[in-house]
Amino acid sequence: MKNPVRWIAMVCLSVGGAAQGQIFASKPVVQKPIPVLPAPQPGFQYPAHETLTFSVDWRVFTAGTAVFHLDQAGDTEKISATADSSGAVNMLFAVVDKFQSGFDTKTGCSTGFSKQIQEGHRKISSELTFDYAHGKQYQHERNLVKGTATQKEANIPACVTDSLSGIFYAQSQPMAVGQTIGFPLADSMRTVTVGMKVEGREEIKTPAGTFQTLKVEPLADEGVVKNRGHIWIWYTDDARHIPVQIQARLFWGTITFHLQSIETK
Repeated sequence: MKNPVRWIAMVCLSVGGAAQGQIFASKPVVQKPIPVLPAPQPGFQYPAHETLTFSVDWRVFTAGTAVFHLDQAGDTEKISATADSSGAVNMLFAVVDKFQSGFDTKTGCSTGFSKQIQEGHRKISSELTFDYAHGKQYQHERNLVKGTATQKEANIPACVTDSLSGIFYAQSQPMAVGQTIGFPLADSMRTVTVGMKVEGREEIKTPAGTFQTLKVEPLADEGVVKNRGHIWIWYTDDARHIPVQIQARLFWGTITFHLQSIETK
């Protein structure tokens, strides 16, 4: 059985996904030109401080909790996320995952991405850095159980988003039903084009309240979650575009993130 709480990370990082990459049937892919990352819309205001707490349901179980913290420091929006298992799932496979990212609020360019994974006996620490001036990305990963480390290097465009900050970068883009927003995403030492397809409007009820939303599906031609299901993000249908629900429909079940609370302190 797949670990459902690990998909908290996969869903959140698949822009998500979760979420990183297309989630359609396998077929030959012709690499298309990578688009330029659109800058955030003039006048869009990212929160100075915001905490979004989600419960995560898998089938009939509450699988865990996902928490996103956003803090603005100058022109940088810093994001941290945690994914923790709970209940019966925690007894089967304990998970405590942490992710950090950030992006420039004027350009949208990611400032880097790191993760600390603790899943059962597996402990991994990984950091992805971007050197835009030289067109390079670097990944340093350590296996904390085996005491080993690896270093990778790859080319990168002049500006990309990453799989965590992309969820919140997308808030700054105009969303209209039928529209697809395309942008470059750094994914597994590659750069893939992600399209955020706005499918329609829906009223979503969560423990944090009832929201009028825009249902958005991240799509791409390749990526680590390819061929494993579909992912949707529901953003509020207003100028803020706050993500209030996330769902991953996978071949072994459906995981849904329900917004529990929004704090701005």
